[in-house]
Amino acid sequence: FLLSACQVANYMFSYARHAPILSTMCAVSECLPFLLVMQCSASLDVLFLLDGSYSIGKGSFERSKHFTSKLCDALDIHPDRVRVGLIQFSSTPHLEFLLDSYLTKQEVKEGIERIVFRGGSTETGRALKYILHKGFPGGRNSSVPEVLIIVSDGKSQGSTVMPAMQVKERRIMVFAVGIKFPRWEELHMLASEPTDQHVLFAGDADDAANGLYSTLTGSVCSTTAPGYRVESHPCERSTLETVKELAGNYVCWKGSKQPNAVRASLCPFYRWKRVLIKHPSRCFRTVCADPCDSQPCQNGGTCVPEGLDKYHCLCPVGYGGDIHCAPKLSLECSVDLLFLVDSSSAVTLEGFLRYKAFLKRFLQGVMGQDSPMNVGVAQYDNSVRIPIEVGQHKDALGLLKSIDALNFSGGGTLTGRALQYIAQHGFSGTPSFADMQDDIPRVVVLLTDSKSQDPVAEAAKYARDQDLFLIGVGSSFMRAELTKVTGNPKQTIVYSDPQDLFNRIPELQRRICSVDNPGGCQAQSLDLAFVVDASSGVGMENFLWLRAFVRSSCSHFSINRDVTQIALVIYGSRAHTVFALDTHTSNTAVLRAFDQVPFLGGSGSAGSALLHVYGDVMTVQKGARPGVNKVVVLLTSAGGVGDAAAPAQQLRHNGILVFVVVIGDAQRDALLRVAGSPNYLVHISSYEDLQYYQDLIIERICEGERTSLLLMLCYYKNNVLYHEINYSATDEREKMARFNESW
Repeated sequence: FLLSACQVANYMFSYARHAPILSTMCAVSECLPFLLVMQCSASLDVLFLLDGSYSIGKGSFERSKHFTSKLCDALDIHPDRVRVGLIQFSSTPHLEFLLDSYLTKQEVKEGIERIVFRGGSTETGRALKYILHKGFPGGRNSSVPEVLIIVSDGKSQGSTVMPAMQVKERRIMVFAVGIKFPRWEELHMLASEPTDQHVLFAGDADDAANGLYSTLTGSVCSTTAPGYRVESHPCERSTLETVKELAGNYVCWKGSKQPNAVRASLCPFYRWKRVLIKHPSRCFRTVCADPCDSQPCQNGGTCVPEGLDKYHCLCPVGYGGDIHCAPKLSLECSVDLLFLVDSSSAVTLEGFLRYKAFLKRFLQGVMGQDSPMNVGVAQYDNSVRIPIEVGQHKDALGLLKSIDALNFSGGGTLTGRALQYIAQHGFSGTPSFADMQDDIPRVVVLLTDSKSQDPVAEAAKYARDQDLFLIGVGSSFMRAELTKVTGNPKQTIVYSDPQDLFNRIPELQRRICSVDNPGGCQAQSLDLAFVVDASSGVGMENFLWLRAFVRSSCSHFSINRDVTQIALVIYGSRAHTVFALDTHTSNTAVLRAFDQVPFLGGSGSAGSALLHVYGDVMTVQKGARPGVNKVVVLLTSAGGVGDAAAPAQQLRHNGILVFVVVIGDAQRDALLRVAGSPNYLVHISSYEDLQYYQDLIIERICEGERTSLLLMLCYYKNNVLYHEINYSATDEREKMARFNESW
């Protein structure tokens, strides 16, 4: 992890997260000023003492007013909490408004705005004596803490030492705020101790407001936003001072005691100049609580902040069903599921306990209150037992307790006999729901780590003939035997070491649900985005064909956080994301969303749409998963494909292949610039025929290499011939290289 900081103005946001997402965290719009979330809300009388002398000048006086108004944002002004009054001083002090004159923040700010510059000499001592004599005008008679904020350049024309000491002896908290180029020594003398917390600079209003809030919070204020804090750090203040500097020497004439004698000498020549003098000080910044500081994302998930108090987790494969990346796999499929667990001596007690832990972790993730599946558990060695009938438990808690009660038996490993028994009796106790029962797939998951002592091929074939979907899970040396059991290597799951067994949970979830949805890419994770041209060049009728095609294609994929994520973008005069990759987590939700996809009209550009997908869809912030195959299905018109070559090339440079399907007539050269190779180009004669190529297109998606794949569909108005695809990953790389060289 990388500890990074985002500074915008004087606000610092600290994040302990990965560097690739730091730019998102440091968005200016999310670095909000502290005053929106932090205010001093204690009972408090605050009196501002504003320098209105000629040494300040009218321009700096207006800046003092702005600073004073800014400080009010750090105060919860209310009759029962913070009250604010203001005195302007120059030759004499002048009360601008009492502490009880204005009772809301808006009224105080309006009162400050109406103050006019008076001018005169800088008599700070006289102003302090006025406060000693009159007190805090309109205040609450010292029944609440009193805070005096002096805004001045610190260049008083009279003594301020004694009045300042007397003010502080009355337990008045004094802040000295420098304006213009102040005399810092005098400001430090005026301020309360410690001076590094009570001397501020009006030239940086945000920093001063932070410092004021920080000091008040440590003594009299109650914070209204726990988790937001003000931190100080060393810094330098500058002031403009006049200094005497030796400029050189000149010949001067001096008298002599001797008559008729004149003596010449070298005399020093001085000049005065104004220089900036730096003084060490302390500055303040607001540190806003990072919602990711608590590390809410489990199992290696990456936390991405969304503003000041919200976040979302980018979860690794296998943990995408829960907002915190908990092992919540959320089985979308409805199945009757029976685990057949090897309890023979060859597995050993340790292995049997490991299987129990695996079952519990898997079921904790996939079973909820409304789980669509019935689960049972069978054990076998020399004999077969079904201690937990399929459908016996409808809640996860009861099922987990029954799994805890399972006992290791030992004995021989008769896997073939167990499979035949399960085929005959494993689902006999399943509750029947009228005609629905025949439609629910029956899945058997075999957990074994030992070779069978009896033949398994015939028994497994018998089980499969009874419409049982078999999945085998075991050590890598069991691969051959497990494949005999399942009849399909894709239904065989092996692990390299005992701990690796638990890493196979996501794969098991996919295998189970592949029985309910055999099409699509069940064995690999995929980020898939459809981009549909909804411009006038397509027309409403053809757009409906395209929308139906995309909707039908989506039904061929297993949609959830861990397998396939689907996004939809439409574009007319501009591109619009209908839903992002991580918006919908089930096939039902995605298909339902298509009912609301509108036709836009207007002119369209495939190039602009591809750029939108590149920058706003296939990004980590919008749900794209690192290391996962990425596919974009673009449907566009002939008029909008001319500007798509450069964006398509940009996608290819990022490891994305381009596949073009054309409906109607179009210039082949222009299409090849987008597709990158003839092998990624298919011509279809009409919109009505698009549906017949759906299986081919989905097959090509699933056969893509582990590198990201971009599948583009382009369609045109007139008819041309179909171009057959013969896909080979090795050939494609060679052809792609030759094509790029020629292009």
